[in-house]
Amino acid sequence: MFFTYLRRELRRRSKAALVVASGLALGIALVIVVNSVSAGMNRAQGRVLESLYGLGTDMTVTKAAAPPEEGATVKRPRFRFDAKGGDDDARQSQDIVMVQGFETLAASTVARVAGQDGVADAVGGLNVRVMKVDGQFKPGEFKQEPGEVKRGGPAAGEVRGGGADFDVDSYSVYGTDVARQGLGPLTSSKITSGRTFAAGETSAAVAVVDSAYAKEKKLKVGGTLTVSGTKFTVVGIATADSGDAAADVYLPLARAQTLADAKDKITTVYVKATDSQRIAGVKDTIQKNISGTTVTTSADLAQTVSGSLSTASDLAAGVGKWLSIVVLVAAFLVAGLLTSSAVSRRVREFGTLKALGWKSRRVTGQVAGEALVNGLIGGALGIGVGLAGAWAITAFSPTLTAQLGAGGGGGAGGGGRMLVGGPGGPGGPMSDGASRALDIALTAPVSLTTIGLAVALAVAGGLIAGGFGGWRASRLRPADALRRVE
Repeated sequence: MFFTYLRRELRRRSKAALVVASGLALGIALVIVVNSVSAGMNRAQGRVLESLYGLGTDMTVTKAAAPPEEGATVKRPRFRFDAKGGDDDARQSQDIVMVQGFETLAASTVARVAGQDGVADAVGGLNVRVMKVDGQFKPGEFKQEPGEVKRGGPAAGEVRGGGADFDVDSYSVYGTDVARQGLGPLTSSKITSGRTFAAGETSAAVAVVDSAYAKEKKLKVGGTLTVSGTKFTVVGIATADSGDAAADVYLPLARAQTLADAKDKITTVYVKATDSQRIAGVKDTIQKNISGTTVTTSADLAQTVSGSLSTASDLAAGVGKWLSIVVLVAAFLVAGLLTSSAVSRRVREFGTLKALGWKSRRVTGQVAGEALVNGLIGGALGIGVGLAGAWAITAFSPTLTAQLGAGGGGGAGGGGRMLVGGPGGPGGPMSDGASRALDIALTAPVSLTTIGLAVALAVAGGLIAGGFGGWRASRLRPADALRRVE
């Protein structure tokens, strides 16, 4: 009897049921879209951070460079060239290899970090910048003016031409522990040509080159790259999964340490926690037990991300969620009021049913059942519309820009590429305050959790509407039907 009556009433009052279901569908669809866009924002931000940290890295340990004392002279790289004699026309070249922008840590720090409670794995790396100056001096032409002689000096004249013509090429180098390649920036790139390092190539003169830098310098697998007089064989070309690569050139850690005159030194320890829920506690533990270090988590670095990605994320997390709540509350109230109003229009019907022996509980249950079905219909419509909206966002993939400011641990190195391992985060800021921008395509993934939330909201909406209608129906008496007839 219950289902027969339910089916008849829904068919007879299909327009009213569609209005209630449509209101709930709008709110549920908006919740699905906002949640899926928020998930897409988090995924995009994760891709940005992975391009700095590397896959699987939860935090980094560095040591910030001490600011120069007042009046102290800041050391700058010095280039020495010979501009004497008849060698002025000869091209000269010199490489300056230096640790980039911060203090080094002892290599033993890796073992100390790995031994801390909550740390699953830790690996060290060295971040280096190479400045290559190549060019020649140009001799000038001295022209003497006849008859003019300076007292106590040579004949007067002028120098024409002369000077120097030098090109400066700056690129980043990352020294990686070839025996433990599971953590670190290289994991955010895929080997698209050749191979990665072999575990036994600890001190081998081999290199993996980023694809963008390889294209710029016309480097191929099997070719050679000369750094400070040492020739390295290119064994692999790596392509970053998203954005720019963490470094232009990757070398075995021991080789990078030798080039930078930093034996047994590292700049960054990449750490993986045993549990993502313990990251904050692990950070505190490391800072407490290993003094003088700066521990930066992905949450810390995420705060430095700006640009349209950050703006859109704030809108989705703030305005979008509040808008969803407001629309849902409004939809629930409207559904409840419409159901209550429908009950009022059915006073004669329910009064007659009570006169025929229906209990108030049965009438209330009938109304609640109708409202619940309306809620489920609205949920189905809302899920359909929400999935269509999420699909449209993913299909069109609007491009967002993530700006990583140098002041927050995300700095750019030569050519716009990232330096990993800087103070305050894995990306070391350049002295000129440069920044790095990444373009990320937005997606809107819909999880089973989101679908489950939509179903729960549909049921909740139906129950709320049923509650309004049931309460109104429970107050009806058989006499109400007689008064309505009169």
